[in-house]
Amino acid sequence: MFSNVLSNAMIFDQAHPLEVSRYVNQHVGHHKLELNDSNCDRRPASRLRYRDFAGVGLSSISYGDNVRVCCPELQGIYHFQVVTQGECRWLFRDENLKLTRGQALMMNPGEQMDLAYSADCEKVIVKVPEELVKEVCLAQSGRVPASGVRFERKVIELEQSLGFMRLLDALLLEANETELDLSHLQLPYRDILIRKLLQQFDSNAGSGPDMQINDRSFSQLMAYIEAHIRDDLAVEELAQVANVSVRTVYNLFAKYFNVTPKLFIKQSKLRSLREELQNNAAIRNVTEVALDYGFSHLGRFSSDYRKMFGELPSETLRQRR
Repeated sequence: MFSNVLSNAMIFDQAHPLEVSRYVNQHVGHHKLELNDSNCDRRPASRLRYRDFAGVGLSSISYGDNVRVCCPELQGIYHFQVVTQGECRWLFRDENLKLTRGQALMMNPGEQMDLAYSADCEKVIVKVPEELVKEVCLAQSGRVPASGVRFERKVIELEQSLGFMRLLDALLLEANETELDLSHLQLPYRDILIRKLLQQFDSNAGSGPDMQINDRSFSQLMAYIEAHIRDDLAVEELAQVANVSVRTVYNLFAKYFNVTPKLFIKQSKLRSLREELQNNAAIRNVTEVALDYGFSHLGRFSSDYRKMFGELPSETLRQRR
């Protein structure tokens, strides 16, 4: 459901589940892995991708078989977990939950749980230190609950929150850029992700009215750009959609992504176009799809595409075939 999730951050591929488990214990969260007897007779098929992104841990994990993961508690970290394939069952002391593709859950520090993975289960896990959540909470509402921020146990459907899903996809793509120095972009991505988590999941923290207005405007802009990604979008048009001033539009993109609206739109077009080149079997000509997205200067388009993805669009098309 996400394009090229951490494809440049592969730690294990076709590995034994215990190898993956040892790495996860060191970098993602403490747990104990239980294997079925049938696992011993199967070819190792576990995969793990991991990258640190401005102090937030990003991982994509698949054990390749039915396994059970026992987590005594999360020490000083939150886990935002998204099931991208298969299913995963959360077995709490007082409740059982089953999550399937596109569903997500927020886990609090100190929570104990057991997880049952299906053989085809794959998850994206975002590990957020407790101190970062406190900092953002304090900045947006002026207070942090004495017991710390605690999210309610609420399953969300990512496809019903387009702006949030788009943000997470953009963050994962930025984390893929290993050869480029994009450290100046990482902190804005990280902070808006935490703000969106505080908005998306009910908690004991609440949120300030100014932050609610900005998040709502920002979500409207993200959703509109997504729905009209092939159009020639102007900043004035975005201001009308969000019912804010042109200056506010510039301020929102500077605050959340440290880029201008024009650059963000171009990057979004390139990402969407790349996804089409990779997944749309009907596409046979790069020029046609480039023009469809409004890239009339083909030389500049190819140059921008290569800077962003490390390859020419024609190479992306050839790799799909």
